[in-house]
Amino acid sequence: MKLLIVEDDKEAAGYLKRALSEAGHAVDYAAAGRDGLMLAAGETYDVIILDRMLPEIDGLAILRTIRASGVKTPVLLLTALGGIDDRVEGLEAGGDDYLVKPFAFAELLARVNALARRPPTQELRTELAVADLKLDLLKRTVTRAGRRIDLQPREFQLLEYMLRHAGRVVTRTMLLESVWDFHFDPKTNIVETHMSRLRGKVDRGHGVELIHTVRGAGYVLREPD
Repeated sequence: MKLLIVEDDKEAAGYLKRALSEAGHAVDYAAAGRDGLMLAAGETYDVIILDRMLPEIDGLAILRTIRASGVKTPVLLLTALGGIDDRVEGLEAGGDDYLVKPFAFAELLARVNALARRPPTQELRTELAVADLKLDLLKRTVTRAGRRIDLQPREFQLLEYMLRHAGRVVTRTMLLESVWDFHFDPKTNIVETHMSRLRGKVDRGHGVELIHTVRGAGYVLREPD
């Protein structure tokens, strides 16, 4: 992996660079915020290890700047500021993980490896569609064949989930966890009732059904054959 360390403590940075290099990684290093920002914004890295308290430009300012410019590289904030508010501030600024000094190198390496294994962030989709069924996430509207479909909030969530998993069978348990945030069986027919209403609104009046029951498995929303 190619890593960037932005850390003004030369002794700590030297130790980290040595240890990460010995672990087989290519490591760049910046001791000041301005240099760190230039590298983070101008080079490609697998993970950035970023101190919060830096000369010239602090770590959070660097983080906010690169996120605003579209840099999606995973960032591990490494800092002595370990309070809850500090952690929240760092993560909300765009950090992906937060490790407080002093730390064990084995833990830092494990966190870096975990960040590098994350799949690339996909571009935000504002519209989901299958055949002539369209759901606009920004306008919160649903249409089929150009005609507006009025859905209740839970029905909208249910359809959004089905569209995101179009062509794949989704089970009752998946729907309970993802749409209702239930991590237990409520022993009701809540899924079946909402799905029946949704199917009526989406498929009624159209010659082709898009939502299908897969007996013994769940439901699938798919393109017509």
